[in-house]
Amino acid sequence: MNILLSNDDGYLAQGINLLRESLLKQANVTVVAPDRNRSGASNSLTLESPLRLTHHGDNIYSVNGTPTDSVHLGLTALYDKEPDIVISGINAGANLGDDVLYSGTVAAAMEGRFLGYPALAVSSTSFQPQHFASAVQAVILILEQIDSYPDNANMILNINVPDLPWNKIKGMQVTRLGRRHRAEPVYKSKDPHGEDIYWVGPPGKEQDAGEGTDFYAIKQGFISVTPIHIDLTRYQAIEKTQSWIKSISK
Repeated sequence: MNILLSNDDGYLAQGINLLRESLLKQANVTVVAPDRNRSGASNSLTLESPLRLTHHGDNIYSVNGTPTDSVHLGLTALYDKEPDIVISGINAGANLGDDVLYSGTVAAAMEGRFLGYPALAVSSTSFQPQHFASAVQAVILILEQIDSYPDNANMILNINVPDLPWNKIKGMQVTRLGRRHRAEPVYKSKDPHGEDIYWVGPPGKEQDAGEGTDFYAIKQGFISVTPIHIDLTRYQAIEKTQSWIKSISK
């Protein structure tokens, strides 16, 4: 198996390197990841400045850009042999519910799918994980059965793993994305010159977090596996929108 491995925490992050070491036992792994932490970069591409791909040996490359840049370069400028799958992670910190809109981890996986490859986005639910090994084990387990996935050609799985020892995790649950309340207000302060500066506030608390959601599965001690896709069309609103457009177009 050939795997393109990326993330948004940077190519030196512990999560990506522990996963790489484990995957190398069963696959050919190429790492293409940002040269520094680019969390929250979402699906942004760098279009107004050149990108640099730096080789660090052992099929490890860093990019002076975003997670999406990294996967895009890896797949369109670097790979001689196409990968079988793109994996993004292991991220330090959960990507649940609305988080996927901002997540560089999920964006890297989405770019892999957009360019034609099945993809996994993998996160540990702690910002200071003590049990990366559990997330590694979850990836290995999924990869062992990946060929039998029923929708392989369209696959993006958003996987969140509780920061628990493997024997304390209750299993896997297929979930939908939950939803948060609106984000907390920004923090306003002053820089050393007395000018106003702002810090983005923390994400809102869970709002839609009942049974069946990714939030609920994590709280119950399960690994959350959420199939997601790139198409943002709200199909259930098409007919209503058509009627509305007709009414204002007369």
